[in-house]
Amino acid sequence: MAKRLTIYILIGMVLGVVAGYLVRVMVPAGSEAFDNWLRGFSMLANIFLNLIKMLVAPLILGTLIAGIAHMGDSSALGRIGIRAISWFIIASLISISLGLIMVNVLEPGAGLHLTVGAHSAAEVGEVKKLDLFEFVEHIFPKNIVAAMGENNVLQILVFALFAGVGLSAIGVKGAPLVRGAEALAELMLQITGYVMRLAPLAVFGALAKVVAQYGLGILATYAELLTEFYMSLVVLWALLLGIGAIFLGKRIVELIRYIREPILIAFSTASSEAAMPKLFEQLDRFGVPRRISGFVLPLGYSFNLDGSMMYASFATIFIAQAYGIELSITTQILILLTLMVSSKGIAAVPRASLVVITATLAMFDLPVEGVALVFAIDQFLDMGRTATNVVGNAVATSVITKWEGMLEVEDPAFDDRPHAPAHTSHHGMRGLDLQEDMVEDRTTPPADRA
Repeated sequence: MAKRLTIYILIGMVLGVVAGYLVRVMVPAGSEAFDNWLRGFSMLANIFLNLIKMLVAPLILGTLIAGIAHMGDSSALGRIGIRAISWFIIASLISISLGLIMVNVLEPGAGLHLTVGAHSAAEVGEVKKLDLFEFVEHIFPKNIVAAMGENNVLQILVFALFAGVGLSAIGVKGAPLVRGAEALAELMLQITGYVMRLAPLAVFGALAKVVAQYGLGILATYAELLTEFYMSLVVLWALLLGIGAIFLGKRIVELIRYIREPILIAFSTASSEAAMPKLFEQLDRFGVPRRISGFVLPLGYSFNLDGSMMYASFATIFIAQAYGIELSITTQILILLTLMVSSKGIAAVPRASLVVITATLAMFDLPVEGVALVFAIDQFLDMGRTATNVVGNAVATSVITKWEGMLEVEDPAFDDRPHAPAHTSHHGMRGLDLQEDMVEDRTTPPADRA
């Protein structure tokens, strides 16, 4: 199953587009039947995403506590953290700058000649305000159980840092808890293997719903924006992988081969969370020790969203172009610096990229209602930027591991995990409270039974 999962996901993507298109053209829009089809498609994707979300918090908690406890030297944690943050800042600068360069070169919004008021802010719906002070306060948990219930990655990370350092300090007394954290992480990865069997169905449902709801026609309407944004993503991938190759050499090609399933899952579901457990597993196989990935990957999911950051700069200038507003180089540099700061708070905010774009437009007196322009196809844009986020974090984690001199020899990319016992010698009857006359004695020949 593990070796064929990529093929099944690709099949699910194709069938999802076909099924969504058929529903779009054959079922009347707005009818009860149409709504039921949409809900049915959503259900397939939501079940998978709910199961994945069930795994994320305990996986991060167990992996990070065990990794930090085994690190031995707390100064190593600080060094890795500084290297990770340094990489994230450089990657952010590259991503946002590339977005500005590409949107100025390609000019996807030129020629639209929109007037202010052409779109209503109501089209976007309610967008939560980005408050830097509130975000900083929100990093520190007041209740770890609540943080795990909400899958708040940053709060879990903060608690796990304290717990891991504390366990390394108390030594032998904390050994049972460290082993428990290791077992918890392994259990979550084992369950990930079971949940991944539903990934093709989830991919099918996610794409079928989008195509049924918006139709393939919307892709033609926004063809220029989509094409030029995905061209920009390809350039960003080339830059990230090129920089990664400086550190990893030829293994950068192997890295892409190992993480292709998390990339496909992220792309088709437009959810970074959906890819996280599988990305942990594949980085393990690539040779990244859990003590590194357990710390860098959750941190990267909060502060290293390369695709989302490039999209924020690309979309902001696109909206200005659409309304015929000329922005000076100085203003665009100020927008870049603003996005560098504001994009670091997007992890815990719903509709994260739209929040940052809205806040930036308001700050520079640009038409906020222009967000409705990109909102119509945000799902299709989100698919590309989410896959890019996965690539960026995989490269960052691998490079920092190599930087630390801890990158190990890779294991096979596909290796079945242990299977739960089935068809035992007792035929599943041991442990069942059954009366003797209800259980067939298979050890006695039929002729001797009486």
